[in-house]
Amino acid sequence: MANRPVEIRPALGLALFIAALILGSAAMLLLRAESWRLAPADWSALRFTVLQAALSSLVSATLAIPLARALHRRRFRGRSLLTRLLAAPFVLPVVVAVLGILAVFGRSGPVNAALAALGLPPLSIFGLHGVVLANVFFNLPLATRMLLHGWQAIPAERFRLAAALSMPQSAQFRHLELPMLRAQMPGILTTIFLICLASFAIALTLGGGPKASTLELAIYQALRFDFDLGRAALLALIQFALCAGVTIAAARLSLRQGFGAGLDRAAPLPAPDGWRAPLDAAVITAAVLFLGAPLLAVIAQGLPGLTHLPPGLWQAALRSLVVALVSALLATVAALTLAQAAARRPALWIDLAAMLPLSASGLVLGTGLFLMLHRFVPPAQMALPVTMLVNATLTLPYLYRLILPEARQVVADYDRLTQSLGLPAVSALRFVILPRLSRPLGYGAGIAAALSMGDLGVIALIADGNGATLPLLVQHLIGAYRMEQAAAASLVLIGLSFGLFWMFDRIGGWNADA
Repeated sequence: MANRPVEIRPALGLALFIAALILGSAAMLLLRAESWRLAPADWSALRFTVLQAALSSLVSATLAIPLARALHRRRFRGRSLLTRLLAAPFVLPVVVAVLGILAVFGRSGPVNAALAALGLPPLSIFGLHGVVLANVFFNLPLATRMLLHGWQAIPAERFRLAAALSMPQSAQFRHLELPMLRAQMPGILTTIFLICLASFAIALTLGGGPKASTLELAIYQALRFDFDLGRAALLALIQFALCAGVTIAAARLSLRQGFGAGLDRAAPLPAPDGWRAPLDAAVITAAVLFLGAPLLAVIAQGLPGLTHLPPGLWQAALRSLVVALVSALLATVAALTLAQAAARRPALWIDLAAMLPLSASGLVLGTGLFLMLHRFVPPAQMALPVTMLVNATLTLPYLYRLILPEARQVVADYDRLTQSLGLPAVSALRFVILPRLSRPLGYGAGIAAALSMGDLGVIALIADGNGATLPLLVQHLIGAYRMEQAAAASLVLIGLSFGLFWMFDRIGGWNADA
């Protein structure tokens, strides 16, 4: 434990590998570039990208505060199941979830039917407000769980002391909860902003035209239709610079909570009575309706086709499970390595390395790796290993942001003690670090596995028909207009994705409570 330079070396090597992987892929496109021109539509895409990402992150983080607070201080039957179900939108395959959003908020959906009954104008799901609505649907659960972990990290003894002193709720919020929010919100806003910045399927489906195009869509057009590698690489560099600037600003604004160590006794926040109880119930009910209705719509569309599943579905599902499990393992180990290094020796290069994948275009990364490999190895043979590596890299930032706040708290509370006892690094990891990080580790690993399970990126570029994963099979079924079988396969994909998330999240909760 005392030899800190040795502990930093794995993080440094990992950071260099991530930078080489991402920047090297972009360099492959730059070497093939023949032009360096941006069209006026590209600048319009840049403005729209920043606007929708800023609005989406602000709305998601703001709505998550009352929801996370209500979930933390209220105890009711089914609460544990509800907190896990809240993650379902974020771990859903994007295309499948967008279909559910269209079913609820679309022109013939129940929301517009209710508006028509009230004599109000219909809601258009396309354009800026549709993109923001979909982004909030995906990212509100993530922000809620990150804040919920922040509330759970406040030692229960602080709230007991506040209750013993008859401290009013406003004073408790100002002295206990607000410092936690100041420490957590920069990271949450940054993570969601960067997620929305690189959104592709949402803008492709709900953008509604050239005026609502994002940088990722412009990169897709440059690669798929124009094969203009120079323009795609230049757009990727602009996206990278924008994400790097946001990450640096967030790192400078981040604060530590500084609550000190507790006794590790889990206890709910004293729930106030009066008007706050029905308000918390209303907040939780509204969130369940907003997040649950599209999920129910997807399930209703997929149930009729379960009796006629397409051939090859279970083989594709097995490939997807292998990809998801390996990707989750790689991402969890990498995130823990970087978070521990950042907690012991804060450095801007660690934050940049961990958040760098969010600034990378998945399309650019996949195309660059294809250009690297196609001369040496048949791309189809490397489809699954490359997909595992890319998925682990792209999910790393989510895990890092989930683990970092509590890793800092563990180091602040126990690092001096473990050093004074001469505890070996392996023993400290096993008995001190992992038990206190098991909850965010389990949640993060679940997110990484579910996102990898539903990813349709690199595998679509380099896989052949014999190496299809479940998302690629769904895409093939949709392309063949076998919509009933596509809906059924999508339902199987949803079940496997959420099952992986639930398994890892449950394991993390068990270890935390042990």
